[in-house]
Amino acid sequence: MKIAVLAEGADGERRVAATPETVKKFAQLGAEVAVEAGAGARASYFDADYAAAGAQVGDRTATVAGADILLGVQGPNVATIAGAAPGAWIVAGLNPFGERARVESYADAGFEALAMEFMPRITRAQSMDILSSQSNLAGYKAVLDAAAEYGRAFPMMMTAAGTVSAAKVFVMGVGVAGLQAIATARRLGAQVSATDVRSATREQIQSLGAKPIFVENVKGIEGEGSGGYAGEMSPEYQAAQAELVSAHIAKQDIVITTALIPGRPAPRLVSDAQLATMRPGSVLVDLAVEQGGNVEGAVAGEVVTRHGVRIIGHRNVASRLATDASALFARNLYNFLSTFWDKEQGRPVLDDEIGDAVRLTRGGQIVNARLSA
Repeated sequence: MKIAVLAEGADGERRVAATPETVKKFAQLGAEVAVEAGAGARASYFDADYAAAGAQVGDRTATVAGADILLGVQGPNVATIAGAAPGAWIVAGLNPFGERARVESYADAGFEALAMEFMPRITRAQSMDILSSQSNLAGYKAVLDAAAEYGRAFPMMMTAAGTVSAAKVFVMGVGVAGLQAIATARRLGAQVSATDVRSATREQIQSLGAKPIFVENVKGIEGEGSGGYAGEMSPEYQAAQAELVSAHIAKQDIVITTALIPGRPAPRLVSDAQLATMRPGSVLVDLAVEQGGNVEGAVAGEVVTRHGVRIIGHRNVASRLATDASALFARNLYNFLSTFWDKEQGRPVLDDEIGDAVRLTRGGQIVNARLSA
């Protein structure tokens, strides 16, 4: 069983899908591990460290040659992995809804593509969940990015020259990223409030010392969605939420938006009219900017100013913490493959529950129900 670790080709991608730690663990399972030269350099993992962990380090052709499993952070271009074994697994974040053509190319080439972001949110798969591990870091980094653009301090400071008021931070969307944003802003001394369409998050918000901002006595979402995600909101709820947010957002210094609905454009949470009510110098961070954005006027990959308000739209936020993000991502992949490792066959053998959830292609066909719906 040969496992190949690929260098990432996407612009701005600094992460790597395996670290020397996980290379050593794969070797202990009996696998041969090959790492493309320079694959971890942008995340501060170097070729010599991979070699010391037992990996063969070489160019893309040598790394891919005969590989049974290809590990990536993002999906590789199919033309660059032609030397892999027939039916080889591609295990990575594959963006199945946004990169449908690439998924089809994997099917045409006979690869078995396993999308790690389709990992079911069940207890036994928590250690394999790349969305959670990467969103946790993104939520933390979002607060630091906001602090860097904000022209004032976060905590209240009492000095001989006068008192500095604490920053008011509003987090919209209380998933993994939102919860970490709340915790980080609180640690920095801000006054934090948060909202979500899922009423179950109220206690989570309060447990972190933040103030929950919720629409009351109005029918909410049509359903909480699958896998713990939010679903679509009813028109009545959308109208009530817009009114509530408009009143609250005008008083905030920093707003962080994190709302995503899998397979659909990100919901619009902050309009241009609402932006105009915020005082100049305020900051918004849109973590959903690559999926269309929660904030009207946000631009992917840029920091723009509208009505005197700074809107941060960094791409691939987790990659901006590449060393830790890679370590967690690599452990997710190792936990996934090692959990299903069959010692007699010397390879992982997936069960139906998780295998059917993450498998996109097999036998030249797209087989995932979420892509054929």
